[in-house]
Amino acid sequence: MKVKAIIAKNIDNVASVINFIEAKEVVGVNLDGEIRKVLVNQNVPYGHKIALKDIKNGEDIFKYGEIIGRATADIKYGDYVHVHNVESKRGRGDWKKIK
Repeated sequence: MKVKAIIAKNIDNVASVINFIEAKEVVGVNLDGEIRKVLVNQNVPYGHKIALKDIKNGEDIFKYGEIIGRATADIKYGDYVHVHNVESKRGRGDWKKIK
């Protein structure tokens, strides 16, 4: 089993993918040397995220120990987590309304 994702903090409910993952692949997820096994449900590109637990619609998404977004649908353990099921909760200066 190859380590293909990392977790920054224990509170995180998603892991960052460091190698492409194919659907139905069991991968290692590293948190400070502790390796967890995760069965991944869909193909996940490098740099994207996988769910480490079931996340209900409306729940916060934690990455790097911080809230990075909110689930817009129910997300199952091992699911691909990205813009199709998460919306950002962080402000972006480039989205400021032009008067």
